[in-house]
Amino acid sequence: MSIPTQPAVHHLPTPGTAPIDPDRLLSAKKAYTTRFVSATIEENPDDFELLTEVAPQAGDVVLARVTEIGQHTRLESPVSRRQTMFVGDEILVAYGDRYAPDQFHSVVPSNLDDCQLVAGGGLASLVLEQHADIKPATSISPVGLLAREGRPVNLRDAAPHRIQPTQEQPGRPPVIAVLGTSMNSGKSTTLGCLVKGLTSAGLNVSAGKATGTGAGNDPRLFEDSGATHVLDFTDFGYPTTFKVDYETVRSLLTSMIDALTLTTTDAVVIEIADGVYQGETARLLRDPVFQQAVDHVVFSAADSLGAAGGLQVLDKAGVHVAAVSGLVTASPLAAQEASAVLTAPVISTFDLCRPATALSLLPARHTAPVAAVGEWSPTTVPAAAAIAEVPSVAVQERA
Repeated sequence: MSIPTQPAVHHLPTPGTAPIDPDRLLSAKKAYTTRFVSATIEENPDDFELLTEVAPQAGDVVLARVTEIGQHTRLESPVSRRQTMFVGDEILVAYGDRYAPDQFHSVVPSNLDDCQLVAGGGLASLVLEQHADIKPATSISPVGLLAREGRPVNLRDAAPHRIQPTQEQPGRPPVIAVLGTSMNSGKSTTLGCLVKGLTSAGLNVSAGKATGTGAGNDPRLFEDSGATHVLDFTDFGYPTTFKVDYETVRSLLTSMIDALTLTTTDAVVIEIADGVYQGETARLLRDPVFQQAVDHVVFSAADSLGAAGGLQVLDKAGVHVAAVSGLVTASPLAAQEASAVLTAPVISTFDLCRPATALSLLPARHTAPVAAVGEWSPTTVPAAAAIAEVPSVAVQERA
């Protein structure tokens, strides 16, 4: 089942419109999730007003006042600078749902009452549950939804990319997906190291993050690792993918692969957030569309038992795992335990930075001696790649 192009946000003009001083709007601290909307504000700050009597939807942009500092003390800016927040600051963030086992489970509230900032990338939400080891969420008081001509402004209005119907992608380069046992199992670092290895081998690599909670640290890591083209779901106008309807999530994956595929692209590497039991991820893994779009999976695990259990889940779903990596490989003993029971090779995260190791994970799908335009073949790999060495990259802090 496919979906039409980018789903519209069906707001009608709403009463309760209030003017907003352009200087006040310009001085508000903007979040990473709102970076494309923020760019339009910089160009035309007089075009906006606030709505104070409307129920928010996921992706709607809200001006809010910080009332109490909690778990998140800083707000990631549109250029990923960590802005220190103070009580009384006004911030521009987006409403969204969050699924983060190590942090918050939250939903878009039904009104503009006080709520919480549940992610440093800029997510306004109502906390339902939280991990016992973290502080309560930073509290915010919405001033009003950002609006233009009486209609709420949604992230999708300014997003540079649009979701297209799910379709076959003949001639695409090989695609590797990085999955994991859970949040903070080392997926992003695994992907970054894999990109570093492939680019050090002379390949032109695109990288993306198809699901999760909007933040700039992972895309920045992918860029620092050498990816020439990087996207995440916020480039399509989604602050998070939790509770997004499944057909949209599926089409988001294929649309991202398509957008990351340029005529010069040799490989695409995509991160799928959270763990294999998370709702949208579990369903995606069983979907024939995923299995057609993704050639190999690198699985990131926190420990040996998680690695073994994760591979059982993936095997039942018919997903081929090329290698296991992630936090489990930080412990030589844990890595040995995993190697003893797994059929897939266990590869140290930072060994993925080695070109020979990274190249070994590419599927040998294209056997033609010469690659067509926009296609990949093994002949595009430089012969000297196997002996190159590269430095490690740093593990990213959690958002």
